[in-house]
Amino acid sequence: MDESPTKTEEVERVVHDPPGSLSIARTIARRTMAPIERFLAIQAASGVILVLVAAVAIGWANSRYAGTYTALWHTTFGVRLGSYGIERDLHFWINDGAMAVFFFVVGLEIRREIHSGELSEWRRAALPIAAAIGGMIVPALIYASINDRGPAARGWGVPMATDIAFAVGVLTLLGKRVPPAARVLLLALAVIDDVGGIIVIALFYSSGLSLAGIVTAGVGVAAILSLQAFGVRRPWLYLAPSAVLWGGMLRSGIHPTLAGVVVGLLTPVRAWLGRPAFVHRVREHLGELSASPPPSQHAVLDQLDAINDARREAVSPVDRLQHAFHGTVAFVIMPLFALANAGVRIAPSSFEPAQRPVLVGVLLGLCLGKPLGITLGSLLAVKLGVAVLPRGMRWSHVALVGALGGVGFTVSLFVATLAFSSGATLDAAKTAVLLASTSAGVFSLIVARIVLRPELEPGAATSESEAESSTVR
Repeated sequence: MDESPTKTEEVERVVHDPPGSLSIARTIARRTMAPIERFLAIQAASGVILVLVAAVAIGWANSRYAGTYTALWHTTFGVRLGSYGIERDLHFWINDGAMAVFFFVVGLEIRREIHSGELSEWRRAALPIAAAIGGMIVPALIYASINDRGPAARGWGVPMATDIAFAVGVLTLLGKRVPPAARVLLLALAVIDDVGGIIVIALFYSSGLSLAGIVTAGVGVAAILSLQAFGVRRPWLYLAPSAVLWGGMLRSGIHPTLAGVVVGLLTPVRAWLGRPAFVHRVREHLGELSASPPPSQHAVLDQLDAINDARREAVSPVDRLQHAFHGTVAFVIMPLFALANAGVRIAPSSFEPAQRPVLVGVLLGLCLGKPLGITLGSLLAVKLGVAVLPRGMRWSHVALVGALGGVGFTVSLFVATLAFSSGATLDAAKTAVLLASTSAGVFSLIVARIVLRPELEPGAATSESEAESSTVR
């Protein structure tokens, strides 16, 4: 009777403290990291980090150390294998290399939404599709009406994008004032917005096509499909064909980040085992591990490998990879991209008459065109009867989602770097993106807190939403 508590305490100590560690040191580490882990678990955390990093980049680029900022991103390094190799500057590796991982996660999200999310059924997808299309067309038209000729005309794609990290961050800060349906609409809209951005980049911001590059990219796709046909499930085995696909797109003239989208869309969306089969298989292996007499060390390792394989196949590759890369993209790649691209030198040249059309076009496109396009697109879809407002949503919520759509930042900065070469025009476009994104976020936050009251009880909220929806129809 006295032996059991001692064993329990020993098991708990072993579980919490690895061999060779000091218990007091582990306790200090846990207490130190707990607030950081809680912060990173908040959806708004990525947006907060992006704001801080962008502020650092702007401050650095406008300080007396601005030369070091520019020199850092022009530091060159490369990869070489025999006679084949590539050597580019750090800015290229971030914008064309690391951002391919960002677009890979975008591709995974699109794949999942088409299979079982908001884009899986036409009635559910109609509203965000209409909102996203309106939110892309109107900003582009506003920009094009101001910049209808010359090199500046290439920037019409800059105000079309929505930065989901910033937008969801602001939405999270509003708490119960915004119903869950509004968040779902924003997420679905952002996914469709990403699809539109991908199409725009592929068709209008890629250089002349090279047949050899397209063939190389095709070889990469064929290799990925072949591995899937043979039932290869380990993600690292897909790195080589994905790299071939990326290199082929780079050589072909298609922007190489789109390779990430292609790989994401090709990722299997169904689990091999699923949860019930996973539980059954793990129980079998646990039974082997707890057998008497105890299995040999080699047998233990075999059982653990089998459990690990079952764990990997309990969910679909799309969900597993999205979960694995979410933190890296949100807290490493996007902040790194912001640090490399948000460092706009606030110079008088950005506000000179020659650059003013670009500045005004991007500002109006994001701050005015986005909310106007999203709201009008949603209203038109409801009026035509192809979509209905989700339960719990009012038109004030749709207008708020539209205002949040003006937070362009990451993808808008990315398109700006594709549309303009370095110089005063690019600086003006980046300055406008930063000003518009900040203004849209702050405006949305202030207006929502003034106009929107905390949500009513579910029944009351539903009846009010239905009454307003029927009034509009």
